[in-house]
Amino acid sequence: MGVATGPLDMSEGKAPRGRAWGRLQLILILLVVVGPMLLATGMYKLQFWVPEGRSYHGEMIGNGQSLADLGVQSDDQRWQLLVTTPKDCAVDCQQLVYLARQINIGLARDAGRASHALASTEPLSGEYLARIEREYPQLQRYALDPTRYGATIPNRGEAQLWIVDPHGNLVLRYDARAKGKDVLNDLRHLLKLSNIG
Repeated sequence: MGVATGPLDMSEGKAPRGRAWGRLQLILILLVVVGPMLLATGMYKLQFWVPEGRSYHGEMIGNGQSLADLGVQSDDQRWQLLVTTPKDCAVDCQQLVYLARQINIGLARDAGRASHALASTEPLSGEYLARIEREYPQLQRYALDPTRYGATIPNRGEAQLWIVDPHGNLVLRYDARAKGKDVLNDLRHLLKLSNIG
């Protein structure tokens, strides 16, 4: 009997170690699977370890605003570089109209996927209208509803440049100090990611 109890004692000693190792493996698997989700949720809710960097240069419009909120009616099914001005198209507005056309040209083979446009509350001066017809033959022009525009947009006294998606959603906004290279890079990135327009 003494001989038979020896091997039994050894197997009983190994069983608790095997169970402990199995539990440890289960805990590790749960940590690997659930841990990142808990960490990401905590980062989002508590705003810690959130990267400050971003890959775009304009102001992101992420609240679902559309052209209709600006007071612009357009049925263009392409990406759009839209210049808005709540008054006559003065120097800063004219600079953005020029910039929008240059960016459209700078898209090269993707230029057909985008258009450029101007929306203003007031009629353009005769001199500038003649210049637009001569130098910007593809520029689309829209009326801008001052009531809607004024209620929606900050800095509503300044001309602004918008990137608008083919569904009419506002994506990015730039002021008159925008650099053409930055806007072009942003639009190229959007076109690369987009399956529409």
